[in-house]
Amino acid sequence: MAENLVEMRELVKQFPVKSGLLQREVATVNAVAGVDLDVKRGETLGLVGESGCGKTTLGRMLVRLLEPTSGTINFDGQDVTHLSDRELKPFRKRVQIIFQDPYSSLDPRAQVGESIAEGLRLHGIGDKDERRERVTDMLELVGLKADHVGRYPHEFSGGQRQRIGIARALILKPDLVVADEPVSALDVSVQAQVLNLLKELQDELDLTLMFIAHNLGVVEHISNRVAVMYLGRIVELTDRDTLYANPLHPYTEALLSAIPIPDPDRSRDRHILQGEIPSPLNPPSGCHFHPRCPIARQGLCDVEDPRLMEGPDEVDHLAACWLRAGDRAVAGV
Repeated sequence: MAENLVEMRELVKQFPVKSGLLQREVATVNAVAGVDLDVKRGETLGLVGESGCGKTTLGRMLVRLLEPTSGTINFDGQDVTHLSDRELKPFRKRVQIIFQDPYSSLDPRAQVGESIAEGLRLHGIGDKDERRERVTDMLELVGLKADHVGRYPHEFSGGQRQRIGIARALILKPDLVVADEPVSALDVSVQAQVLNLLKELQDELDLTLMFIAHNLGVVEHISNRVAVMYLGRIVELTDRDTLYANPLHPYTEALLSAIPIPDPDRSRDRHILQGEIPSPLNPPSGCHFHPRCPIARQGLCDVEDPRLMEGPDEVDHLAACWLRAGDRAVAGV
């Protein structure tokens, strides 16, 4: 079994809500609420959930673009939760992020060669000629041409800009890349190209990936394991094949039932969730999912907060559901 490259424990992120002339704090948004999650070396971990569930916040805390409110992040045996700016520099060389919007994450006034080489320059890697050579090699590796170094972001298509974003993330040869919905803004045909590119680069460069998405169909194509997130918490975690064949959590069932089937003669039983996602300003008591859950039991699910527990028949299949996992799991539910 591969060793853990990342270990996140009891990770919490809260954002204050301020109001009035004096900008007093009137409430708190619980974006991430006590997440325990490991990322194994060399794997692709898919992190999925509806918009607003906290998956992007979790990814940004991992690369230390956001400071955790509490909890710990351990990277390759080192606690990186509260590193100073000076201590973060070598860490950032090993951990990179691919942003969702490739256009807004690129400087429109800088040639793409300059944007890609910026990390090399900041870390003092190579002279000007060596950096230019590495940039052209990386552009060719992601399927672009060497003479693209002198062009500006607006001269490229969306798919090409995302390849530039990938090249910028990989130029420092990181150990871990957090891909934050890297294909959600792209056409379906371009999505497939970028996903295949990421898989090829992972094998070639020995990368570890955290792939954040809201589309379970996309996650199935690229991930080894999948973590499902709901309202700031991980509600299910297992390997890809087990999750798609035998989901335990009712929320995961609903997400899987929403994946389109590319065959007009086939149908799928839809699990339509009732109601809206509760507000992270005031999350429900007990299981956060119980107001929308079709199998919730009053007096249990609305009172006691379930943590990730092993399913009844699966090894390494965890779910935060009193009725589907743990000692209280009810057969046939």
